[in-house]
Amino acid sequence: MIRIESKRNKFTYNIYHIVKAFYPGEEVEQKVDEQQEPLVKLHMPGGSSFSVFPEEIGLPVIQDPDERQLQEEKWAVTRRVYQYLEERNGSGLAWGILTGVRPTKLIMQKIEEGVSREEILRSFQEEDFVSREKAELAYEIACREHELLSRLDCAEGFSLYVGIPFCPSVCSYCSFSSSPIDQWRDRVDSYLDALVKEIRALGRMASGRRPDTVYIGGGTPTTLEPEQLDRLLGTITECFDLDQTLEFTIEAGRPDSITEEKLRVIRKYPVTRISVNPQTMQQKTLDLVGRRHTVEDVERAFHMARKLGFDNINMDLIAGLPGETAADMRDTLAKVEALHPDSLTVHALAIKRAARFGQEGRTAELHSEISQMVGDAAACARKMGLAPYYLYRQKNIAGNFENVGYAEVDKAGIYNILIMEEKQTILAAGAGASTKILLREPIREENGKEIGIIRIENVKSITDYISRIDEMIERKGEWLWR
Repeated sequence: MIRIESKRNKFTYNIYHIVKAFYPGEEVEQKVDEQQEPLVKLHMPGGSSFSVFPEEIGLPVIQDPDERQLQEEKWAVTRRVYQYLEERNGSGLAWGILTGVRPTKLIMQKIEEGVSREEILRSFQEEDFVSREKAELAYEIACREHELLSRLDCAEGFSLYVGIPFCPSVCSYCSFSSSPIDQWRDRVDSYLDALVKEIRALGRMASGRRPDTVYIGGGTPTTLEPEQLDRLLGTITECFDLDQTLEFTIEAGRPDSITEEKLRVIRKYPVTRISVNPQTMQQKTLDLVGRRHTVEDVERAFHMARKLGFDNINMDLIAGLPGETAADMRDTLAKVEALHPDSLTVHALAIKRAARFGQEGRTAELHSEISQMVGDAAACARKMGLAPYYLYRQKNIAGNFENVGYAEVDKAGIYNILIMEEKQTILAAGAGASTKILLREPIREENGKEIGIIRIENVKSITDYISRIDEMIERKGEWLWR
């Protein structure tokens, strides 16, 4: 057990996640006490403790600090706590004190401000304690993202996301809003009725505008039957002008849901990109995590898609799945390399409370080989001619690493960049889908903070989504194109 006592609530998020990154297996308890003298006090396993006082970090004692002073205090305290934990453990974290999900967003802002590469890398390493390797990776990706986004009119354009919350089975590490298709087959058409209604409403709201990208995710969209998939794709093409759409993705995902008939339906429409996601090519692991397909099913689905003319296929892998070693990852990478996908997304396992692993109290096996797995995947991607193009991080991620997308020069997933960098309005339809509306002018909240993005969440429950669809539609109409 590790206990964190903070003088300011402002400190708790950063310090909690840094402590968890150093000690992923420890339970961490937090307490805020505005009357205590130290800014932060850590009670460590074994009875030792560590305190940070204002004078130790060169800050004056301020009874009622303003927002700027609170920010200065927060980062000074965070750096001191990090240095203590680094000294105690004998090594640091690859991403230093950065706890947010979008490190490339920080670099993108600096690039747009005209800050030089050398200054950006220096700041990441010296002020944020990020390793040279990760700082250079983030900079390379930010530059590529910046170049790709410069082709879009992000302020006037938008992207469309459509969610299908069904899967053949729910993987034990998954926390997305998805349900086993066998439990919902008698209500899929009712779900599609509501979804089609929402898509048509969004089409009317976006009248005169054309989506830059369209992304159908989930869940697993290919759990729909061919005629249901045809209805969904037909509705999208009827409601939106896709003549200038740069990318149309369907996350086919689970190979046990992919059939030739479904792929032929998809080929009828202007879909440019699909995913066939094994997560691993180790049968023992597929069985363990609840993916009811074989390695051969992955290869069959991939070759079938290629034969039918799909020339932009992504594959997802997860580093750190239970029981896997670096040798297992190398074998998986060799099998993926033989298929040669057009893009490859490599995730470090993140165990969330909503996932079955999290509910069972299990934690990711954060062994030292995670770093090797991530490194081997990067080397394999480059060997296949794939360059990194987007990056994000998650809470409770294995080894405090990151998720990286690699792609051929002209096959980068533009939607993936847009959702991470928050540069464009994304209209989202479906249960659990999250609409992000980029405001023309920031809004000042009561606390004085300015916000430039409005998030509108659809209900996650499939039953509630069906019954409350009119409410989901109305809430978006209040904010769009303001």
